[in-house]
Amino acid sequence: MDLDAVRTFVAAADAGQFQEAAAALSITQQAVSKRIAALEKDLEVRLFTRTARGAQLTVDGQALLPHARELLRVEKRADASVRPGRRALRVDVVSRRIAPAVLLQDFHRMHPEIELDVVALLRADVDEAINAVEVGTIDASFHAVAPQQHLPDAVRTARVIDEPHQLLVGPRHALANADAVTPAQLVGHRIWMPGIPPGTEVAGYFDELAAAFGLTIDFIGPVFGNEALLAEIADSSELATLVGERTRYLWPDSYDLRRIPVRDPALVYPLSLIWRDDNPHPALAEFRDYLRTRRPNPPNTEVWTPTWAQWAAPRS
Repeated sequence: MDLDAVRTFVAAADAGQFQEAAAALSITQQAVSKRIAALEKDLEVRLFTRTARGAQLTVDGQALLPHARELLRVEKRADASVRPGRRALRVDVVSRRIAPAVLLQDFHRMHPEIELDVVALLRADVDEAINAVEVGTIDASFHAVAPQQHLPDAVRTARVIDEPHQLLVGPRHALANADAVTPAQLVGHRIWMPGIPPGTEVAGYFDELAAAFGLTIDFIGPVFGNEALLAEIADSSELATLVGERTRYLWPDSYDLRRIPVRDPALVYPLSLIWRDDNPHPALAEFRDYLRTRRPNPPNTEVWTPTWAQWAAPRS
């Protein structure tokens, strides 16, 4: 369907006169008539009847009008989707509950004029995220990126988040009333992390963590969702899990779950932003500047990170 003809049809329907539609579109009245006639021929119906007061929609014209408006809205969205600065900035936050999503929401509060398309590629690992950034499926993503990680020529990374972990337990757990715990105090307690895909950087982090402190971290079990996980922990005297300091969870008051800081050392998960250096979207530069102002400072306690991410100034 000729979108110029559709646009002319909508203008004529709104104006009620071909002459006014021509003025609104900056074309001649003859051009309006030709476009309407071509559209009527294509659809094999009459869209207008001429009266002394101008042009009135026929029944078929009335039926077409809402669809014609939708076609023009889709055209506008399609055009904006491929124009840097006009389309939404598409950012993968991995999960809408964790620190990257919190940071992105804070950025949106500061810059409500910037349109965002927030996606959560929860099952994607760092290689898949880098590939998605390289081919342009997303503008940016957050993952743990080791210095030795192979990067395509145009892809860049910068460490922007160092997220301390907290222990999450129910009220009957042996550590439920602790103000803080050390990793040594977690030895012998079952830390349940179901659903972490093997071979990902997240699984690698927890494998190294378990080996470093002799912890029991269990990935086994079907995944019924966070709500089911929280219910299991609330009802158990043995189960615990680890959550990021800024991870957002909601649960009923009756669960009485406890979030307990882990210290001496703090268990820190490093996250980097991944983006293409040649991506011209102005909002991406704005977002990177925002993240720079929130770069992590060394915590005021001893810190444990994976061997490839020992504390250092974030890379840029």
